[in-house]
Amino acid sequence: MEQTAVHPCFDKKAKLKYARVHLPVAPKCNIQCNYCNRKYDCVNESRPGITTAVLSPYQALEYMNRISAKVKNISTVGIAGPGDAFADPERTLETLRLIKQNYPDKIFCISTNGLVLADYVDELVKLDVTHVTITMNSIRADTVVNIYPYVRYNKRMYRGRQAAELLIEKQKEGLRKLKEKNIKVKINAVVIPGVNDHEMEELARYVALEGADTMNCIPLIPADGSAWEDREAPSHEMIRDIHNKISAYITPMTHCARCRADAAGLLGKDEPDVLKTLQQCSVLPVAVSPEKPYVAVASYEGLLINQHLGEADHFYIYKQQGDGYELVEKRPAPQRGEGDLRWIRLSKSLHDCGYVLVNGVGAKPVEILERSGIAVTEMSGLIEDGLDAAYKGKKLKAVLKVTPAKCGEACNGNGMGCG
Repeated sequence: MEQTAVHPCFDKKAKLKYARVHLPVAPKCNIQCNYCNRKYDCVNESRPGITTAVLSPYQALEYMNRISAKVKNISTVGIAGPGDAFADPERTLETLRLIKQNYPDKIFCISTNGLVLADYVDELVKLDVTHVTITMNSIRADTVVNIYPYVRYNKRMYRGRQAAELLIEKQKEGLRKLKEKNIKVKINAVVIPGVNDHEMEELARYVALEGADTMNCIPLIPADGSAWEDREAPSHEMIRDIHNKISAYITPMTHCARCRADAAGLLGKDEPDVLKTLQQCSVLPVAVSPEKPYVAVASYEGLLINQHLGEADHFYIYKQQGDGYELVEKRPAPQRGEGDLRWIRLSKSLHDCGYVLVNGVGAKPVEILERSGIAVTEMSGLIEDGLDAAYKGKKLKAVLKVTPAKCGEACNGNGMGCG
């Protein structure tokens, strides 16, 4: 059977027969949309850009394992945010690699704003991604400039017409490259009354000529907290009229459920325990990756995990060796008394570590370390137990709760060290 026939978004007949799961592993975004607010999450709300939790690639694999045990008819695995799939491409691509290795029979799809899509088309082909959705709201710069306050490209911020022209150019390039590789493409267009509703037919004509396979005209959802929270949503009559007009050029998608970034189950009928399972997986230990093969441990004597992060003058660095573990070195910690700079220096010192295991830690160092891809686990017990959790995914026996501001009674969280 042709793959699109079992993809619930690309084929309406598959909607009630085949399930999909979205893996929320892409928290960052490289553009700002006036209609978007990703900070708000209500379990009773279904719209793109929101999720109850963000997963690491390895947490996403465990989540997929658990969801697959509950939902037997999953045909499609997608990454649709909550930000953009390629704003932090390493997370997205690593997730795809892991899922592909374990679920080679699934269809893989990506949703993106298209800003840097063209740079990763060849990689998507290697990973057997067969379906991609690009959000294109207009091909007119005068319109796009009113929808996006800014675009961030190659570490530079663009605003105004320059941002609009850049985004349109990159979206067109991404679409063209996808079709050169015979990848199925769906165009999402957010219909914004008074802004771009009168341009849908023009957009449909263009993307159809470029080979797009279907077009989904999504009614604006005036999201609380967004710049356009008070803007009027399009009527059902307007959307129906748009569908009729664009059908002269391209097949319209008429069964969109406006899915969350963490949706799982049949389209419009998500499984009831999805969010609970997602939350459980979001706090699981993050497995060590090939790029970060070591685990750092804060310990006084090298036997127990019994030292607070701020107290550590050195860290024991371990690697997996066969079924056991080998001590690689005792690595010095940055000097105390530098405030947040100490944690920045520590993240650089532990650049090759996927984990740091400590007996206590404050919120600020956790934030800085995890931003560098280093998972921080606060626990007590034997070092070997912590290493089992890091390398083998075993459940920790004695996990402590990370306090919001300090790691010990005498610690004020300023990087000056404990005690």
